[in-house]
Amino acid sequence: MAHHFEIYKDKAGEFRVRFKYNSEIMFSTEGYSSKSSAQNAIKSIKKNGPGAEVVDNS
Repeated sequence: MAHHFEIYKDKAGEFRVRFKYNSEIMFSTEGYSSKSSAQNAIKSIKKNGPGAEVVDNS
């Protein structure tokens, strides 16, 4: 699998989502108190991400 979302628990016990391409972490989310909230974050990224504009602040 070249790319995937991964739900994991951080050291504080919160659920986080990271997106990996090959084995490289591309981004990670904030911590969530429940696994269902982390799953909702993935759904939101999948739904809203493709249409997101790119803002270049360089």
